[in-house]
Amino acid sequence: MHMTGIDWGILALFAALMLASALFSRRFVRGVADFLAAGRTAGRYLLSVSQGASAIGAITVVGLFEMNYVAGFPMTWWGFSMALVVLVITVSGWVVYRFRQTRALTLAQFFEMRYSRGFRIFAGTTCFLSGLVNFGIFPAVGARFFIYYCGLPQAVPLLGVLVPTFPLVMLALLGTALFFVFTGGQVAVITADFLQGVFIQAVFIAVTLFVLARVDWTQIVTALSGAPADASLLNPFRTAKVPDFNLGYFLIGVLGAFYGTMAWQGTQAYNASAASAHEAKMAQVLNNWRILPQSLMLLVLPLVAYTVLHHPDFAGAAEAVRGTLATVPNEALHGQLRTPLVLTRLLPAGLLGLFAAMMLAASITTENSYMHSWASILVQDVILPLRRRPFTPRQHLRALRLAILGVTLFIFCFSLLFQQSEAIFLFFAITGAIFAGGAGAVIIGGLYWKRGTTAAAWAAMLTGSGVAVGGIVLQQLLPGFPINGQMFWGLAMVAASGVYVLVSLLAPRPAADLERMLGRAGGREDAPGSGGPGGALQRRGLRLLGMGAEFTRGDRAIYAASCIWTFSWVALFLAGTLYNLTHTVGDAAWARFWRVYIHIHLVVSCLVLVWMSAGGARDLRRMFGRLRTQARDAADDGTVRRPAPGSDA
Repeated sequence: MHMTGIDWGILALFAALMLASALFSRRFVRGVADFLAAGRTAGRYLLSVSQGASAIGAITVVGLFEMNYVAGFPMTWWGFSMALVVLVITVSGWVVYRFRQTRALTLAQFFEMRYSRGFRIFAGTTCFLSGLVNFGIFPAVGARFFIYYCGLPQAVPLLGVLVPTFPLVMLALLGTALFFVFTGGQVAVITADFLQGVFIQAVFIAVTLFVLARVDWTQIVTALSGAPADASLLNPFRTAKVPDFNLGYFLIGVLGAFYGTMAWQGTQAYNASAASAHEAKMAQVLNNWRILPQSLMLLVLPLVAYTVLHHPDFAGAAEAVRGTLATVPNEALHGQLRTPLVLTRLLPAGLLGLFAAMMLAASITTENSYMHSWASILVQDVILPLRRRPFTPRQHLRALRLAILGVTLFIFCFSLLFQQSEAIFLFFAITGAIFAGGAGAVIIGGLYWKRGTTAAAWAAMLTGSGVAVGGIVLQQLLPGFPINGQMFWGLAMVAASGVYVLVSLLAPRPAADLERMLGRAGGREDAPGSGGPGGALQRRGLRLLGMGAEFTRGDRAIYAASCIWTFSWVALFLAGTLYNLTHTVGDAAWARFWRVYIHIHLVVSCLVLVWMSAGGARDLRRMFGRLRTQARDAADDGTVRRPAPGSDA
């Protein structure tokens, strides 16, 4: 085993503290809306840190290790332009603001409000199945990480029988996540995710600082400079032969950022948990800062691993890592295990345990959020609309817990039997596209285009799903098929959008009443940047930036800082791209640039950790206060109750 007694003690203490947080949270769950959406009481910092933790699961860490080992620094360069895309989505409140105004508890509840009950059931079923398959490999990836990182044996004696370690570790991980969800629903999930999110960010920074001290920058540059021609790990303009994770992969991701906003429902409970639409929007703004520590570590560590495996100064460690990889018969898994195995050779006792605890936190945060999300979608968007009589609150909570248990059992069996043959992020792209490939057109058209029809929604969803499922079948039947999962996602988005527009125009129906659906009395526009109910904006410039009268001075300062930070990197990207297109820039110059980039992000990441932790702790205290005192509405359970004929309600 690589872990010492100190490391195991850290891991055990962390697990105990997280279980205690779940037990504390359960007292605040008094209704269905509490279980599903934390009573809609979460503030911006709490949302940002918690949702960020739920999105950075152990599988995401391993997937980014796998991707950045192949792609290197160039993917970060092209990502500078993505920062502008994210900022535009954020400041405009794109999709998120309008969805929160509908007060829907799930995305498919909005589909019933906008389209029909039949489409809600179909979309909910498609979303559930897509998410379930996508979620299916999470336990397997997490279990493999802990087995190889901690140096666990491949089998252990249990009641006189030698039992494989792999299913036992999966059971331990899933059982821990299940405890959180069963105990207090979204209240327990959001509480644990916040505490774990702060811990994860702190460990990110600590591990990054250590490995950069342990492996000299000149060693890193020497190793990365030895990459094959046109597959550079330093120079973004020499990457024509980088497999899979290249410029095409990135451009499809840019399209997906706009098209797929809120389409993926793995953390759907967070979409409805905000105390207000404004808090939801500000949480999105804060995400631009919250993501910095994790982005830095997930870039640096795989490149340090590449250095260890390719620089002669680390020949001994490299040989040991390759020897362990040789015992893994499935070569598709080697990319997942390289960086974790290198870390076992670099990190000292104590830090080794902290990183293991961080990965345990990452595993729990994502698995409990996904269990909650997919089970909620099954109950809220498939079972609930099919029932003739509504659930009582007690029956509703029981159904949700049974669905969560069913999801857990399925993904355990799926992980046990499925043989992965593609990189994690490519698997994510194609399985997610089963739903998200068509859902983007349906969401955007439903929220912004009053001429969008129910027939168009059906056609778009069927088109997106058909492209994705067809891609999965082709990849299984034809090994080495030239179109990867990311490309199939791009094809699904384009095809579904075209079908949605075409069907809406060919079969026009009466325009939808978006004002009523968005809760705007008398047709008054209450969108971001309009000034809201408090009156018109004082300055046109603020309106163009998406800042309405609901923005305080502090909100505007955060917005301004986010814009300045983002526009600075975008300006650098534009200038650097123009210069590289007209001049020859060598690896040495790029190495100097990336070193400065890392130092800047390390300093800012430390400041962000303190800022987010303090703000999130305040929001957590306020959330408990609201849950303790607010009145519950038993009818607030996700059922769409239409007004009786002739009613003005």
